[in-house]
Amino acid sequence: MPRTMPSSISNRKVAKSAPPVKPAAFRSALLGWYDAHARVLPWRARGGKTADPYHVWLSEVMLQQTTVQAVIPYFGKFVDKWPRVQNLAAAQDDEVMHAWAGLGYYARARNLLKCARVVAETHSGVFPDTVDTLKSLPGIGDYTAAAVAAIAFNRVETVIDGNVDRVVSRWFAIETPLPDSKPEIRAQAKTLFEHKGSDRPGDFAQAMMDLGATICIPQNPRCDLCPVSKGCQGRAKGIAAELPRRKPKAAQPRRAGYVYWIENERGEILFETRPGRGLLGGMVGLPTSDWVGWPAGQRKWPEIDHKGGHISAMKIADDNSMKSDLKIRHTFTHFDLELRGVLAKVKTRSFKITDDQFWVPATEITALGLPTVFRKFTRLMDGT
Repeated sequence: MPRTMPSSISNRKVAKSAPPVKPAAFRSALLGWYDAHARVLPWRARGGKTADPYHVWLSEVMLQQTTVQAVIPYFGKFVDKWPRVQNLAAAQDDEVMHAWAGLGYYARARNLLKCARVVAETHSGVFPDTVDTLKSLPGIGDYTAAAVAAIAFNRVETVIDGNVDRVVSRWFAIETPLPDSKPEIRAQAKTLFEHKGSDRPGDFAQAMMDLGATICIPQNPRCDLCPVSKGCQGRAKGIAAELPRRKPKAAQPRRAGYVYWIENERGEILFETRPGRGLLGGMVGLPTSDWVGWPAGQRKWPEIDHKGGHISAMKIADDNSMKSDLKIRHTFTHFDLELRGVLAKVKTRSFKITDDQFWVPATEITALGLPTVFRKFTRLMDGT
């Protein structure tokens, strides 16, 4: 009886290569698909209308390292509160940081304000329309500049985000692992984005993003629904789902510290505004100790000075009766953090606080707009 080849093997190699497809045909097929299937997003202009540069810029900054679904409510809140870049430029720092709370990567919010103020003061509230000038603004790098120029000003630019990385890697069967493949991805993407006679550059950039977000997805790409599957070298070789390849990630560094829940006789909790620079700069949070390195593989809790960090003026004693079993873990971009809770009850009259610290009634904590790491601990304390 003949042996049947397992489907995982028989489907792996459909052909050695796909028939070539010219960039013009790729663009035409993709734009036709986009016209029928584009995602409806609040910052997008549809029906031949011109995109608002302020909306494009705001959404692109928010979307850095953040999903579309997470960004949509924040975008709506921002444009309702600050409908024009001049309105945002005139806002108070703490007001913007409060509105941003929970979106993460708070340096983006600080750069958002800096950029809005430069646009309002130096460019009379009008966003520049070229990549080079856009890149001169705070917080705008290669990708954001290209995206704003293409989508808001219809400039022919190569716009590469994570979705486009994946589409290009698969379509051209680029097997070099990321990030080493970045130059090759860009060179191949440029043949599609900047093809001679390219039209609708803004729509094409968004079509590439939509293709990666809805069809050419990370696992189990929907090749049977793809408008440009003809000519996809990754599919032809049976390796599309494996691309883009990535180098193995190094273990994430760890840090540890204490977070303090200090309650006065009125049932108020101590909070503070963190220093303007550094991680979570300018945000409201609970006081903490320093966050110290915790070597991988080490199980013993590291030695941490209770008088370090942001609590030196509070004179918290290293008293075992204040320590708790409560702990939270949180992952930042470049390290994992574990914080252990320390609980204390104090009398306001004898407990001195700094100018950046203040008491908040327990019922008003949810209105503070806390960063996620501190929201995790407050939820532990109120049992939610």
